Amino acid sequence: MKHITFWLSTAICVVVLFAASRLVTNDYFFFAGYVVLQYIVLATAWNILGGYTGYINFGTSGFFAIGAYSSVVLHKLWGPPIPVLIIVGGILAGAVGFGMGGLTLRLKGVFFAIGTLALAIVVQTFITNWDFVGGSRGVYIIRPPTAPLLGSYIHYLFLIMLVLAGIAVAVARSIEQSTLGYGLAAIRDDEQAAEAAGVPTLKLKLVSTTLSGALMGMAGAPLPYYVTYLDPASGFNLAYAVNAIAMPLVGGTTSWVGPVLGAIFLGTIQEVTRVTISSSLNLLFVGVLLVLFVVIAPNGLIGLYQPRRRRQDEPQRRPQAAL
Repeated sequence: MKHITFWLSTAICVVVLFAASRLVTNDYFFFAGYVVLQYIVLATAWNILGGYTGYINFGTSGFFAIGAYSSVVLHKLWGPPIPVLIIVGGILAGAVGFGMGGLTLRLKGVFFAIGTLALAIVVQTFITNWDFVGGSRGVYIIRPPTAPLLGSYIHYLFLIMLVLAGIAVAVARSIEQSTLGYGLAAIRDDEQAAEAAGVPTLKLKLVSTTLSGALMGMAGAPLPYYVTYLDPASGFNLAYAVNAIAMPLVGGTTSWVGPVLGAIFLGTIQEVTRVTISSSLNLLFVGVLLVLFVVIAPNGLIGLYQPRRRRQDEPQRRPQAAL
């Protein structure tokens, strides 16, 4: 019942936010909003494996590009609507995540992280040498002049990414409050103890890698229609991998709220920096903030709030303890 209530609340929030966005007349809001929402999906997806399970994934750009280039292939072959592209991109990236998990999840720590990085490099090499999707030259995507129902295509893309962000957050919260989430937390805390207690660790890790990869692929599927020109440098941009890790760490990895807060915080700073100073300084600001948070608030923004909440609850608990 709690899961259903949260899904309904998320759907209402999506509708309200989009209705409020219709009052905005500057299209830049939708371009910037799309990027921030995209990072919410990526950060949430990364946190399912990196935060809940404790397995660091450096292959975000690979899964993201799988979704993007699957859209390029379908666009050239058929030209289906974007929701279909998102479903296909999610299925393909999820399948790759499942395969990657089967090959690498017996590795741990830095060895697993290197394996995910190797996956991204393999995918990038394959795409760079595939002429059908443009190879190293890149490919242009001519999107329709108008979008269904909304007219403006950037408004349509913003709505799609807003819905995707809502789905990603609802999925992450449902996992966190479920048996799957408790199993993943047990793996994160002590995998050997969890396995000794009967937790099916390999099965749960495969579910985690599949869901995480699928959401990353879904986030990448609309990218060709957003940028209209896609090449390996943009599809495998280092910013995706860096931000997908930094945003959950800055927000907090123990809850679904953390990646959302981190994505909004860092995403907004990067957009402001890109417009007012220089886009080349985006990752510099991310790196500086990440170092500061690791030193000052290792548990992220959520960690700053939780101790204060505990102190506020202590006066209420003491009388009960005295009784």
